[in-house]
Amino acid sequence: MADSPQHVAIIMDGNGRWARSRGLPRPAGHRASVKVVRRVVEECARRNVQFLTLFAFSSENWSRPADEVGMLMSLFLDALVREIADLHSNQVRLRFIGDRSLLGPELAERMLAGEALTQANTGLGLLVAVAYGGRWDIMQACRSLAVDVAAGRLLPEQITESHIAARVALAGIPDPDLLIRTGGERRISNFLLWNLAYTELFFCDVLWPEFAPQHLDAAFEYFAQRERRFGKTSAQLAAHSNV
Repeated sequence: MADSPQHVAIIMDGNGRWARSRGLPRPAGHRASVKVVRRVVEECARRNVQFLTLFAFSSENWSRPADEVGMLMSLFLDALVREIADLHSNQVRLRFIGDRSLLGPELAERMLAGEALTQANTGLGLLVAVAYGGRWDIMQACRSLAVDVAAGRLLPEQITESHIAARVALAGIPDPDLLIRTGGERRISNFLLWNLAYTELFFCDVLWPEFAPQHLDAAFEYFAQRERRFGKTSAQLAAHSNV
């Protein structure tokens, strides 16, 4: 059976539906989600998770109404300003992944400052995906490789999976062991397409603003029951574990 996950990724879904079910405007759901993020970060740190990757804003989310996008960016900036000191004091290392060229200068500067402040910390690695899409991620990796090929530094036939893995957003970080998606949907929605190849997928119906430690417990219990074969047979795994 699997050990505890070292890298957990979460698609935080259901903020708008949570607000609507309570007769509240959609922004109320996004504001409520910030408290849940804080709690999940604390729980993952307590459980000795090494990396936590949160899908905060996808490349497809830009197609939402302009006022909602503006509100989300403002909320994200406010949360970053408010939470960075606590993250730093708790030794959390903060890193952002996504297409920063799409973001406003103030937010981009705050993100850089947060990364610089926490880069030497030794605790949980917190990765936040903003303006991120899995296809964009693979595309920018391929573009980087194409530059090297055009410059004669690399031959096309020399390109391996390792070359691509070294240029996607999670380069240098182990692939997620466990993906959690809240809100009842059963899809990965263009998230970490390269890195989720052998990730265990846990879908739950609870909306993100209602996600609590017991739901994280359920996800970890599910993961613990999984046999992670990575293309091998159960017999091969057993033989290896007995060596």
